[in-house]
Formats: sequence, C-alpha cells, structure tokens
Amino acid sequence: PTTIFSNLSPIMMASRTFRSAKALKRFFSTRTPIVGGNWKLNAGNGMTKDSIDELVKGLNDSKIPSCEMFICPPTLYLERVQNSAASHLAVCAQNIYSEPKGAFTGETSGDMLLDMGIKWALIGHSERRDIFGESDELLGAKIAHAQRIGLNVVPCIGEHKEEREAGKTMDVLVPQLQAICDNVSDWSKIVIAYEPVWAIGTGLTATPEQAQDTHADIRTWLSQNVSAEVADNLRIQYGGSVKDSNSAALAAGPDIDGFLVGGASLKVILFASSHYSSAILKLL
Repeated sequence: PTTIFSNLSPIMMASRTFRSAKALKRFFSTRTPIVGGNWKLNAGNGMTKDSIDELVKGLNDSKIPSCEMFICPPTLYLERVQNSAASHLAVCAQNIYSEPKGAFTGETSGDMLLDMGIKWALIGHSERRDIFGESDELLGAKIAHAQRIGLNVVPCIGEHKEEREAGKTMDVLVPQLQAICDNVSDWSKIVIAYEPVWAIGTGLTATPEQAQDTHADIRTWLSQNVSAEVADNLRIQYGGSVKDSNSAALAAGPDIDGFLVGGASLKVILFASSHYSSAILKLL
C-alpha cells in the first residue's frame, strides 16, 4: 500500500547506494555524540530565577555523560546559567544576529556572547522560521558572521508534515542545507540539527527508520555537494519529541549523532535518559 514515505526523490534513491557502502564505516565512526537541550521561552519548570537555578543544579548533580552536551536557556538567563552550570555543560544561545552591534532592537550579538564566554548558538530553528519569518538568506548571513568570529553554531533544518507526506522532504531540506554550505568555511564549528517540524512539540516522532533514512539522505547530499570528508565527520542531531522512551532506538541509527531535545530537557531525569542513550550506543 502507498504510504506517506512511498515517494522517494532522486537524492533519497541515490543515498541508498551511498549508505550501503558507508554504513559499517559510519557505525564505527569517531564522531562524538552531542546532545542539546533547548529550553525555548521557559525558565526551567517555572518563571523565576529560582526555577532556573533548580534545573541547573539538577543537571550539575547528574552523572557526567560520555557525550558532549549543551543547554539553551532563554536569553535573559544566559549569563546566570553560564556562571552556574558545570564545566561539562556548554551554554548555548537560542539565536544570534548577523551583525556584531548596531540599531537592531531585540537581537543578540554573537560577539557579545563570546565576550560572556558563551561559545554556542542555535540558528534557524523552525520557530524562528515559521513564527518570525526568518529566511534562508538571513540564516545564511548569521552563519557567515558566526564563522567570522569563531562561534559554534547548530543550524536547524526540517520539513512540514504536508511536505513529508508529498515525498518532498529532501526538496525542502536541500535549499536549507545550501544556505548553510554557502556560508561555512570551518565545518568543525558546525553541528546540524534535523528537526521534522511536524514532530516538534506534537508528541509525534519519526520512527527510528525514518529518522535514520533522512539523516543518511542529508549526509549523502553533503558528500555529493561538499565533500565525503565533511559528510563523514559532521555531526547531525535529531530533534522532534525526543524523550526517554524513544531515545535509545533513535540513537541506534548510524547517521544519528545525538539529539536536540525540547520539552524533555526541562526534566532532569528525562534529559539524562536522552543523553545516556546516545552516548552509550555510540561509544561502547
């Protein structure tokens, strides 16, 4: 029977051949898993400094993971979290602008983040695209500026449900990927987060097979359009209703290098499950 995944683009078809030749190599890849917690506009599990402090303390007291981790508090609390988070927790901004300073009311300067000791930022989350109308052109400019100043960035890409159902996932992702590639010279400063928009905050999650297939398609495209070395070394996270009950199965995909976690990152126990699943399955 026909399903929403029956229609495969040429890129997806080509990736099947690429993936079979690379699968074993990737499974034993040296890519270090990386897990991020995007708190969005949430002060921990409340709306006060105390609720921020409670969440940070819980994370600090958790077992140190064997993967790389970052957390993304609201802009207002970046410095507070930076000053209190344990050394294994990198602090990450949820957004930056494409200029260092100027008449840009409400924006966040990457240069000023670095001055505060914050070395990571998300760019192009679907909520920035869909709610605030950010274009690939603007996101490319933000990435270019981050590259100029040496800021690590996590560009986010993803498709909507109707695009997935029409078999157009890669048709949507390719322009987003191109905007990244056109503005990157140092790939060591880049981690891509693939987040199907239909799975963000909806309770829907791509199956492990669906997530792995799309990650492999992304890596195939990068191999064909950037280089095989970049494709093999670049870390690609999955995001979209990741929680303790599904993280282990998702992490088993050889092209899935960790997670960008939303709501579950506000719960210490759930977030711990996510990062341990990713780390254990990739590093044992």
